[in-house]
Amino acid sequence: MKLYAISDLHLRHAENHQALAALAPRPDDWLIVGGDVGETLADMDLMLRTLTARFRQVVWVPGNHELWSMPSEQPPLRGEARYLRMVDLCHRYGALTPEDPYPRWPGEGPHRVVVPMFLGYDYTFRPDTVPVEKALEWAWEDDLMCTDEVLLHPEPYPTRQAWCHARVERTRARLERIPPGASTILINHYPLRYEHVRLPRIPRFSIWCGTRLTEDWHTRYRAEVVVTGHLHMPATLWRDGVRFEEVSLGYPQQWRHRGGLERCLREVLPGPEKSA
Repeated sequence: MKLYAISDLHLRHAENHQALAALAPRPDDWLIVGGDVGETLADMDLMLRTLTARFRQVVWVPGNHELWSMPSEQPPLRGEARYLRMVDLCHRYGALTPEDPYPRWPGEGPHRVVVPMFLGYDYTFRPDTVPVEKALEWAWEDDLMCTDEVLLHPEPYPTRQAWCHARVERTRARLERIPPGASTILINHYPLRYEHVRLPRIPRFSIWCGTRLTEDWHTRYRAEVVVTGHLHMPATLWRDGVRFEEVSLGYPQQWRHRGGLERCLREVLPGPEKSA
């Protein structure tokens, strides 16, 4: 029994849609879907309908794209209401979400808890010399603007930062209740650590990539593996003996040379042995 992961399916692209349809069934295994499935409820429905039929269990966390309020959807849902609509859709298909009790991994090995999280970002992934109130201006200096600033609404919270901080506090309280003898598989769309935001062509996009409030969560909450996406730069990294897996598929031009979605699935468990 294995635990696989993939994120950033971006199903509005026809090639990604076709790759999803061609994915082989793994009826004994679990699959993490790490956000950015697409921009519409129809994209989410397609993903869930396809993958829950091919895996024993699907675990989903939202990316920023799922939370965009698209003008084509009438009436457009905004903020938390949109997120909860996605959660309801997952539940119809039996998929797990950040709103569900954290399940114990049923495969072989020690006591592990699978932890899907929805945390957001707060513009703190930036140099210390840039004050938070200047973060957007700092990105604009490199002609960078994230579509979130137009389409990702935080209602009922006053700002995206406030929504992020509320989600962090709620998740922190739940993590503190995990039995101390259990290790965790932490899952979030965004990286948990600033150092892992490796964007050499657009480094100032980092402000839309996470929060420094999670910098020590991999050790504080006994992570065996941390699974993230968002960067479209798949990699296996190690920090403090913890494995960090960036599991993005990305846009067609980014994954074609990797051999398709089948070869982009990342094996989280059992996975490789620990490194220094």
